[in-house]
Parts: sequence; C-alpha cells; structure tokens
Amino acid sequence: MKLLFDFLPIAIFFAVYHVSGDIITATMVLIPATVAQLGIVWWRQRRIEKMLLITSIIVIASATATVAFHNPAFIQWKPTVINALFGIAFLLSPLFGGQTLAQRMMGKAVSLPAAIWRRLNLAWVLFFFAMAALNVYVFSYYDEATWVDFKLFGMLGLTLLFVVGQALFLARHLSQSQSKEGS
Repeated sequence: MKLLFDFLPIAIFFAVYHVSGDIITATMVLIPATVAQLGIVWWRQRRIEKMLLITSIIVIASATATVAFHNPAFIQWKPTVINALFGIAFLLSPLFGGQTLAQRMMGKAVSLPAAIWRRLNLAWVLFFFAMAALNVYVFSYYDEATWVDFKLFGMLGLTLLFVVGQALFLARHLSQSQSKEGS
C-alpha cells in the first residue's frame, strides 16, 4: 500500500498529461501533488522518511525547472537522478556504520547473515542503476507519451516485480535460517 501511495503524484502527473497532452501542465500539477503527499505523510505519521523527503525535493526542484524553462528534460532526468542517488547510497552504505542500507532498513524485522544482507543490498544497487539507465534509454529513444506511460506503468511494474523477487529471496533465506536455528 505504501508503494502505491508513493506513486500517487506520478499517477496524477500521468492522468493530467493524458487529459491535457501537455507535459508542462502535468508537471505544474505534480508540484502541489508532491507537497500534498508530504503533508499527508506528516499528518498521519508526524515524520517524513529521508528517502521520501529527498525524492520530493528532487521532484519539486526538477518540476519547477521544467515549468520555469518550459523544458521537459528536467522532469525526464529526475527518475535517473533519484535512482542513481539511491544506487550510490546503497553502494556506499557499508562504508558508513558497517551495515548495508538494506540491513539498516529491514534488520529490525529480519535476522539474516551478513553475506545475505550484502547480496540483498547489491541487488538494490543493481536495480537502482538499471532503472536509472532504463529511464535515459526510454526518454532518449521514444516519444514523450511513451516516456510518460513508462514512468508510471514501466517503473511501477518493474519496482513491484523487483520487490516480489526480493520477498521470495528473503523468504528462502528466512526459512533456511529458521531451519538452522531449529536444528
């Protein structure tokens, strides 16, 4: 449910784009949708996660530049910048505090050996860098409408598939850990 809520501003952007046919208009709507999303999160949780805050700042900055300069390149590069930054954060995370970012995010709920955390973290690194590259490919070689569709359906679909894959990976290793503990 959280993942779908995270994609809500993108869904609004998508809907406005397909109604108006104009990426600048859709981008103008994206800014208040993102601010509203932050407000709702703050109202419900009294805090905003760092990843959401960073993503929202980049969204608002790139959307503002897109509208101000009437240049869609800023909003088209945004997913690449965000995914690359997350990839770098996951990649460098063991250097700061000794644990991978995956372990810091899920370690309280899941107990796994360090080697499994490293593999999980590496999978996220590769996923984020692949998504960054894929975004560049789509906006460079396809028309604007295809990129907008990819932004919602392609990125959301690939993210959901990746998360399901990660869940299966975790389930396999959790059952192995539990069977070793029970022996």
